Amino acid sequence: MVPRVTTMTVPSPDFVTLRGRRFALTDFGGPGDPVLALHGHFGRGRMYAPLAAALAPERRVIALDQRGHGLTGGGGPFTLDEYVADAAALLRELHLGPVPVVAHSTGAVGAYALAARHPDLVSALVVEDIGAVTDRPVVSHPVLDVSGWPTWAVDREKLRADIESRGIADASYFLDSAERDPQTGGWRLLFEPSHMMASQQAMCGDFWDDWLGSSCPALLMRGEHSSLLPPGHAHEMATRRPNTRLREFAGCGHWIHDDAPRPYARAVRSFLSAL
Repeated sequence: MVPRVTTMTVPSPDFVTLRGRRFALTDFGGPGDPVLALHGHFGRGRMYAPLAAALAPERRVIALDQRGHGLTGGGGPFTLDEYVADAAALLRELHLGPVPVVAHSTGAVGAYALAARHPDLVSALVVEDIGAVTDRPVVSHPVLDVSGWPTWAVDREKLRADIESRGIADASYFLDSAERDPQTGGWRLLFEPSHMMASQQAMCGDFWDDWLGSSCPALLMRGEHSSLLPPGHAHEMATRRPNTRLREFAGCGHWIHDDAPRPYARAVRSFLSAL
């Protein structure tokens, strides 16, 4: 089992108002050149702590809690246009760009769409395990049904057990987005299941135009056992888009950064160092 990130290893979040909404972000600091990091569904920015440590001091990772996730307030709408506009607003608010963007899953769709729509803000892409098409027939099961999931339990292990009772083999990824509830003393998820259903459904689609809409250097990562990025689709993505290199990770699923944290970090570091 990969060790999980704890709050003791992560800086306290910062907050910034973007487009009328209060967003949380984790700035891992340091003197290095900035990198924007975007998590996928059910995640939060602090998941990038191991990568930030691996990239320091050459790179300073700034990770956003995207709308409906983590400590960012408010709900939807959950569309690609909104996710892209949020990321663009953050970079402009921080007076950053162009910067590399490292992203996982649906966050990576937002990343490559950001590069296509705002080329002045993105210098390179690391796309972890997501395709240019995120819906059937390319992806057999594009939506994880979390409707009716428990959002609170008396303690963290009970919350884990309740989630795993829904057919999740290991709830660790989801528990990274859980915190102690100061009002009840229990543990609660920071995301609302109905919001995650709406976002997953909205982000199912054909995004070839956005994938092919930029030509900055890109590293496309695929887990050998990924359920969201079939091998043929990954090779087509790398072939059709200029300046794109495909790296496949043996034995990994959709969460490469958890399944093979050291090879993942080495690959990102090597790619960024070669820019």
